[in-house]
Amino acid sequence: MTETFRPISVRLDTETERLLRRLAHETGSTVSSVVREAVAEYGAAHDRRRTPGVRPYDRLEHLIGVVSRHTDRSERTGEKLRSALKGRTRARRAR
Repeated sequence: MTETFRPISVRLDTETERLLRRLAHETGSTVSSVVREAVAEYGAAHDRRRTPGVRPYDRLEHLIGVVSRHTDRSERTGEKLRSALKGRTRARRAR
């Protein structure tokens, strides 16, 4: 199936036009295809922001990884710090 494209007119400042032409050149595509892709991405981002009930975590979930070190460093942190500082003090006194 062939897509039909409808022409539109857009006014751009010189800097934006240069950027658009550079992007088209660097990607080996046409100015029109760069504009279509940019509008599609903008629209998708707009839809994601407007989606009700989506938490910030859900938006970042694909970026979040899990690291396991087989220890739970969140337990008894105050005791562990005190113990480490006492060990350093003893080591200095022994010199």
